[in-house]
Amino acid sequence: MVAAKGKPLAGMERYMATAGQNISVGIDVGSTTVKVVVLQDGLIIFKHYERHYSQVRQKTLEILERARQSVGERPFTVAISGSAGLGMAKAAHIPFIQEVFATSEAVRRSDKGIDIVIELGGEDAKIIFLTGGLEERMNGSCAGGTGAFIDQMATLLDVSLEELDALSLRATKRYPIASRCGVFAKSDIQPLLNQNAAKEDIAASIFQAVVDQTITGLAQGRRLEGRIAFLGGPLHFFKGLQQRFTETLRLSEENAVFPGLGQYAVAIGAAHYAQGEGKPWHMDALTQALRAVREERNAHYLTPLFASEEQYAAFCARHARAAVPHMDARKYTGDAYLGIDCGSTTTKLVLMGAQGEILYSYYGSNRGNPVDIIRAQLCKVWACCGSRIRLRAGAVTGYGEQLIQNAFDIDAGLVETMAHFKATRFFCPDVDFILDIGGQDIKCFRVKNDAIDSIMLNEACSSGCGSFIETFARALGYDVAAFAKLGLFARHPVDLGSRCTVFMNSSVKQAQKEGAGVADISAGLSMSVVKNAIYKVIRARSAAELGENVVVQGGTFYNDAVLRSFEMELGRPVIRPAIAGLMGAYGAALHARDLGLEKTAIMPAEALARFTHRAKTAACGLCANKCTLRVNQFGDGKRFISGNKCERPLLQKGQATLPNMYAYKLEKLLALKGAPGPHGKIGIPMGLNMYENLPFWHAFFTQLGFEVVRSDVSSVQLYNKGRYSIPSDTVCYPAKLMHGHIENLLEKGVRTIFYPCLTYNFDEGKGDNHYNCPVVAYYPELLQANVAKLAEADFMHPFWGLHRRHDFVKKAHAYLAPRYADITRRQVQQASDAAYEAYDAWMQDIRRKGREMIDFAEGSGKRMIVLAGRPYHVDPEINHGIDRLISSLGIVVLSEDCVCDLVAPQQVNVLNQWTYHARLYNAAKYCTTRADTELVQLVSFGCGIDAITTDEVRDILESKGKLYTELKIDDISNNGPAKIRIRSLLGAIAERQKGAVR
Repeated sequence: MVAAKGKPLAGMERYMATAGQNISVGIDVGSTTVKVVVLQDGLIIFKHYERHYSQVRQKTLEILERARQSVGERPFTVAISGSAGLGMAKAAHIPFIQEVFATSEAVRRSDKGIDIVIELGGEDAKIIFLTGGLEERMNGSCAGGTGAFIDQMATLLDVSLEELDALSLRATKRYPIASRCGVFAKSDIQPLLNQNAAKEDIAASIFQAVVDQTITGLAQGRRLEGRIAFLGGPLHFFKGLQQRFTETLRLSEENAVFPGLGQYAVAIGAAHYAQGEGKPWHMDALTQALRAVREERNAHYLTPLFASEEQYAAFCARHARAAVPHMDARKYTGDAYLGIDCGSTTTKLVLMGAQGEILYSYYGSNRGNPVDIIRAQLCKVWACCGSRIRLRAGAVTGYGEQLIQNAFDIDAGLVETMAHFKATRFFCPDVDFILDIGGQDIKCFRVKNDAIDSIMLNEACSSGCGSFIETFARALGYDVAAFAKLGLFARHPVDLGSRCTVFMNSSVKQAQKEGAGVADISAGLSMSVVKNAIYKVIRARSAAELGENVVVQGGTFYNDAVLRSFEMELGRPVIRPAIAGLMGAYGAALHARDLGLEKTAIMPAEALARFTHRAKTAACGLCANKCTLRVNQFGDGKRFISGNKCERPLLQKGQATLPNMYAYKLEKLLALKGAPGPHGKIGIPMGLNMYENLPFWHAFFTQLGFEVVRSDVSSVQLYNKGRYSIPSDTVCYPAKLMHGHIENLLEKGVRTIFYPCLTYNFDEGKGDNHYNCPVVAYYPELLQANVAKLAEADFMHPFWGLHRRHDFVKKAHAYLAPRYADITRRQVQQASDAAYEAYDAWMQDIRRKGREMIDFAEGSGKRMIVLAGRPYHVDPEINHGIDRLISSLGIVVLSEDCVCDLVAPQQVNVLNQWTYHARLYNAAKYCTTRADTELVQLVSFGCGIDAITTDEVRDILESKGKLYTELKIDDISNNGPAKIRIRSLLGAIAERQKGAVR
C-alpha cells in the first residue's frame, strides 16, 4: 500500500491583502493542543502548534512569548477559537469565533472550490458541507474517532504516534474495530494482540475505525463526494489516516485535498476574523490579560478519600492482614502447581506450593506479545524448580487461554470467572460477593450455598475498568501507581459521575479548564470507576444487596484510591487480598492442584530453548462467511487456529456437529428459490421481520406469477454498500443492514422491491397485543427517504396487516391492481391462502424440529441453550456465529420460537404487547422447567425496548434459581467476551452441581 496523495491547498498561507501592515493573531485552543498564527497583510509570519497537556493558559502564554519576536511592539488585533478557548476569551475580553465558522472562513478564502471539510481535532470531529448550503455536523460528548482516540490506541499498542502511522502504511489487511468509541475499540484490539495479530494491520484498522466513525457518526446519510479538504492535526500528521480516508471514500488525487497547513486552519480563520473585530492589542497587554484569567474551581467536588496520613495508615494496616503465605522457592522442596492468567492487558503467573503458599509470581503488561512473555516466565519457573521442586500440573485462564495452552502444552484451561471464584473461596470460604475489576473487564459474582448464584460481566463497553485510569495517567506523564497516589489526599476530588469512560474524558477536560488539579482528577477518576462498576454493571440499589463478606480483586484494586472509593460508596469495609492482581493465576494454580496429576505435560526447559512461534492469517473457505483465521505455528509442528466464528475449521475429518436451530432455520430460508414468472422479478430484502416472513411472501408472490429474488445473506461488505445512507448512528445494527440489502437488490438489477410496513405481527395469543417494534414496523419509510437510488425503482412498502386475513386480501388487491391490471382479487385470495399455509407450515416445522432436537439432547445427555432473540438474529452477520460457538462447546442450540409453545403464556409485570417479546418470556419460562436447559439472550445495541425485556427475562429465570446471561451484539465481531460468558454460565452450573453433591 502507498500513502494517499492529496494536493496541498495552495494559497492557504496568503489572504486578501489589506492596507498597510495590518497584523492579526489567531489563537486556537483545542482539547489537546494550542495553535497560534500571526498574519501580516495576509501572510503568515508566525505559526506554532503544541500539545498543552491540560496546562491551557500556561502553554498559550509560552507560545505568545515566542510570537513576540515576530510581532514586536506593534499593535495587532486578536481572536480566540477552539473547544477550550471560550472561557479564556470571555474572561480576558477577547473576541471569540466558533471554530466551525473559523474553519469555513479559512477554507473559503483559499479559493479552491472545496465542497466538504472534514476536520479532526484532539477530541472534536466535524464535517462542514459547503456546497448546497452551509451545514455543520459535529460529535457530541464522545471523543471516539478523534485524536484522543488515536492517542489511546497508540498507548495500547505501546508505540509512539509516529510509529503507529509508520506501521499502518505497511499493513496488508484490516480487522473490524469498533468505531463508536475508544473503550469499545480497546475491547476489540486486545484479543488481536493476544492472538499475535500484526501491529501493522491493527494500526491500519485503528485508522479505518476513525474513518468509519466519521462516515456513520457524522455524515449520517449525507454523501461525502466532491472536493474534500481534510483539516486538523490528526489528518495532517498521519499519512495512514489520509490513506484510509482516500481509499474508503474512493477519492481521486484531485478531490482529496490535504493542505500543508491544515492543522492551522482554525487559527488562520480566527486571525482573519480578528482583522475586523475588537480593539488593538500589544503583546504585553495580551499576556497580562491572559495571566489575570482566574482559574475557576469546579463547583461539584466530593469528600476527600483520606482526611489524614494516620487514617490512610490504618487503612493500609487493615488490608495488609488479608495476605497469602509466601515462601522462597530456593528453600522449598516438594510438589508445586502453576497458574497462568493471560488477561486482556496483563500477564500474571503464580507458582504455588502444596499448601497454597506462593513460591514465585509475575505480574506485567502483555506488551502485545503474551507468547514471548510466557515463554520467558516458564524458563524462570523451571529454573526455580531445579531438582528440588516437582511441578505436578499447570492451568491457564484469561483471554489468551487457548493460545497459551496450545503453545506450551499447559495441562488444563479454565474460564477466568471460575479461576477467580476458586481463588476467592480458598481465601475467604464464606464470601458473599466477588468483584473483579481488570484492565478492561468487570466480573461480579454473587455466591450462595457455596456456589455461584449469579454472574454479571460488563458488556462490550469497558466503562468502570482500570485501563482508562492507566491511559489517562500516561497521557499526563505519570505511571498509574504515581497517578493513583496523587489522589489519596486530594482536597477537592472532581465529581465525574458514572458515565462511559470516553464521555468521562470530556468531563475531565472540562474540570481541567475550570482549574482542577491532577490530584483532584486522579481521585475523581477512582471514584467514577467504582460508580460505574456498582451502578452500571452490578446495578446495586443498596450495599445490603452485596452481602456481608465482599471480596475485591483484580489489578485495578491495587490502586488504594479505587479501593477506598469502593468502601466509601458501599459504606462498609471490604476484603482485598494482598494478591488482588494475581487472583486469576492463583485460582488457576488451585485448579491445577485439583487435577490430581502425577506429572505435568508443560513444555520442559530444553524444549523452551528451541521454541519458535510464527503467526499468519488465512481465509476460511468452509462457508460464505470466509472468516479471517489466525494460524499460529509452533516449532514442534503444532498449530493453533484462532479467529474462527464457528467450530468447523477445528473439526477433525468426519466429526459431526450438534443440532443447531439457528443453522437449520437459515438453511431452510436459503433453500427458497424463485422461479421465472409473467410479472417479472420482485426483490425482498433479507433482514428484520422479513427473515421470519419470507416463507409467507415467497409463497404469495410466487403464486401471483413473480420471480422472488431475495438479497444476499448479510456481510460486512453488504453493510458497507449502504452505510452512506444511514441517517442515525444509534439505531440497531439489524436496521442499519437494511440499507445494504436494498443496494444489493438494486445491484442485482431488480427494479421492483417489496418491503411492507407492518404495525402488527401475527397474533399468537401469548401477550396483551401483537405489535412489531417501531423500527421493524416502519423502517421501509426511512429507507425510502434516505436511499436515493430507490427513486429509480418501484419500491412497494404498503401498510398492511398479516394479523387480519380477510383485510389482507382486500388491501393487497387494492394496492397491486393499479400496478398489475391482470391480477384479480380471486388470484390474490389464492395467493393469500398459499402464503398463510406456507407460514403455518414453516412455524409447525420449527416447533417439530425443536422437539426433535430436545429428544436428541435428552437421549445423548447433552445440555441445551435457548439462544433467545428475534427472528433476524438467525442472520450470521448479526449473531456473529455465537450459535456455532455454543455448539462447539458441546451444547444443542435452540431458538425461542421452537420452545415458546411448550408452556402456558408467562404472566409478566410489564405491558406484554410485542410478539417477539412474548416469545422471549415464554422461552424463559420453559427453561425454568428443565434442569438441562439454560437461556442466553441476544440483545442488539440501540434496541431501546430490550431494556424492558432483559430485566423481565432475568426476573423469570432467577425466580426459579436459573442463571441469566445476556449478550449484546452489533457490527463488531468479537466473540471472546461472549465465549467467556457462556463458559462462565456452564462453569457456574457445574459448581452448583458439585455443591449439591457435597
